[in-house]
Amino acid sequence: MAVRFFTKEDKKLYNRALALAVPMMIQNGITNAVGLVDSLMVGKLGTESFTGVSICGQLIFIFNLAIFGAISGPGIFGAQYFGNKDVEGIRKTFRIKIWFVLLCLALGITIFVFGDEWLINLYMRGESAELDPVLAMTKAKEYLHIMLIGLAPFGITQIYASSLRENNESTMPMVAGLTSVVTDVVLNYFLIFGKFGFPALGVEGAAIATVIARFVEMTVIIVWAHARRKRFPFLQGVYRTLLVEKEVFVPVIRKSLPIFINEFLWAAGIAKLTQLYSNRGLAVVPAIGISNALTNLLNVVFVAMGSAVGIVVGQMLGAGETEGIKKKALSLMMFTAFLSLGLTAILLVAAPYFPRAYQTQEEVKSMATMFIMITAFYFPLWGFLNAQYFIIRSGGKTLITFIMDSGFTWAVCVLGVFIVIRFTDLPIFAVYVIAQSLDFLKVLFGLYLINKGVWITNLVRKEEA
Repeated sequence: MAVRFFTKEDKKLYNRALALAVPMMIQNGITNAVGLVDSLMVGKLGTESFTGVSICGQLIFIFNLAIFGAISGPGIFGAQYFGNKDVEGIRKTFRIKIWFVLLCLALGITIFVFGDEWLINLYMRGESAELDPVLAMTKAKEYLHIMLIGLAPFGITQIYASSLRENNESTMPMVAGLTSVVTDVVLNYFLIFGKFGFPALGVEGAAIATVIARFVEMTVIIVWAHARRKRFPFLQGVYRTLLVEKEVFVPVIRKSLPIFINEFLWAAGIAKLTQLYSNRGLAVVPAIGISNALTNLLNVVFVAMGSAVGIVVGQMLGAGETEGIKKKALSLMMFTAFLSLGLTAILLVAAPYFPRAYQTQEEVKSMATMFIMITAFYFPLWGFLNAQYFIIRSGGKTLITFIMDSGFTWAVCVLGVFIVIRFTDLPIFAVYVIAQSLDFLKVLFGLYLINKGVWITNLVRKEEA
């Protein structure tokens, strides 16, 4: 008998997930729209400036994913504590997030300060007749050193935003993000090009604008949240101490460490793939940067849905609502893939036109168009995978998600691309298709796990017992 995915009960489930996801989509969408505007503005400074900023974007992407990984482990417990109506448990997970973010900041800043040139050079091993690698390196270092100042406010913002979402409040993080976006766009225009009496600072101006926007976002969300401590009681006395009992801290560490390592290694794996692609020519890096500027604007749909699905399923597990949960999980995955299908059509229409907005070489524009078109066909697959990943993780199976995410990325994707690049003469687009198609194997493994039900675990009641 066929399983139906759009029953009345399913629609209620979809609405519950969308209520959390839509504000996240708006926030992330506008944030990525700013990234798009940033890239267009920087793109007007020349290919070297755009290439330098694109490379730094890959490096900062790794740090951002490490932050998300650091707070996601405690977030699993936070969502289940909310479902179990345990305010003190939520407060303790908030404190653990602070410790994890501080650790990420210390490690990240140290690595970027002392390893900046070596990291940037990883992306400059290809050749291009029209691109000056020395100038690109100079621009990259100028941008990166200023961006380091914004890492701390970004981390603090994510602590508050994630905790509010776990408590069913996703609108305010969106508003704070919108405030940041407006600040960033306006200051970018002023500081990159020297408008209204401001100095024309180029890539440094772009970095300064982003850093100021990070501080604005952090201030808005902190002030708003603490002004509503009665609504969010976990914030009452949250800073009286940052110490957390061993009985709480150790289980969270056990679940969090695989997530943190996973997010870091996955981001590093994606950055490594870009570095491997660059062996087919330096023009590949800015072309992928242009492609990512557009695709990241649209992938917020399945990224936000995945996060929302994880929270909804985690709350159900924490409340003990496990009847029919496998079918609900599969239904949410199919719904996310269905939403992503519409994005494929949008990307295919936009692909021939979008790269023309950049003032760069024709070779780069042509390559960017092909990368966008190829990526478009994988959006439904990635939507399904994203929801699948967060469902398995919502039950605390972080070691499994580590294996199927970063483990798969390095052992299968990175290794596979390395072999193809090293031992064949296949063109870059064929290599890119091979890399993306490997994700079908991950889908099969994830479906097996979902069907087995190994992820159906109530962490917080187990802890109480």
